[in-house]
Amino acid sequence: MTPPILSSITPCLERYDALLLDPFGVLVHSGGAIDGAVALIHHLHATAYPYLVLTNDASRSVEALATWYGSLGMPIPPDRIITSGSLLTNAWRELDLHGAATVVLGTPDSHRYVRQAGGEIVELTWDVDADVLAVCDDHGFDLLESLDRAVSLLYRRFDQGRPVHLLLPNPDLLYPRGGGRFGFTSGAIALLLEAALDKRYPGQGPWFRRLGKPFAPIFVEGAGRLGTTRALMVGDQLETDIRGARQFGLDAALVSTGLAEHLQDLDALPWPPTWILTSIAPEPCPDSPNRP
Repeated sequence: MTPPILSSITPCLERYDALLLDPFGVLVHSGGAIDGAVALIHHLHATAYPYLVLTNDASRSVEALATWYGSLGMPIPPDRIITSGSLLTNAWRELDLHGAATVVLGTPDSHRYVRQAGGEIVELTWDVDADVLAVCDDHGFDLLESLDRAVSLLYRRFDQGRPVHLLLPNPDLLYPRGGGRFGFTSGAIALLLEAALDKRYPGQGPWFRRLGKPFAPIFVEGAGRLGTTRALMVGDQLETDIRGARQFGLDAALVSTGLAEHLQDLDALPWPPTWILTSIAPEPCPDSPNRP
């Protein structure tokens, strides 16, 4: 059965205790704020409605993202933003990696995430020795040369019986660049390195520890900060936002803008969205479902 289609987010605000919002494709796109996003954020603040922004971005700090959202009319404070990069602190603690020599593939903000987590960053040279490889983004380094050096590091360490901790904050494979153009991102880089490891050490994976959507760590952090599991995830991507939330046990709303041609396939999914939103604006919705 096709999920109920709502023309406003208001019925969801009445039904759930909090929102988890994916930013890109829900609140913002390459051209600025999405219709209804500014009104939604101001409404949430005016009504003291709990919410968090959950993003797989590991290339920009929460402060940088807050500044960007603010410039678009959405005053989202840094403490309401959870990036996949910020989850490195939890991973460092769980794996007892404080002070570990770490190679980082990513931007300057990616490096800052690792330092804040407790990593000691080392340069990716041909003969580097490192305990951790954190693949955070597809920018900020020479891709082919860095991949060659990274796989050489991994082979050298694994051959010596000293495996490297492999961390992947952002598991996304692709991102939209606008105008029908797309680009590979950090998840695709990790898959390439995993394929190289499988070639030399077959069957010894899994390799990378994935932190962002659709994997559990980012939802654990979000639910923990909100203090409730009666939160609704609002996203535009079936494979990350919707799948991750449903597998974690949360309801999820799919923003249909740009995805309407795929709505007829939702019935076949093992983790379909709970709702379909044609607008995230907090306006009265005459066909809202009954509250439980």
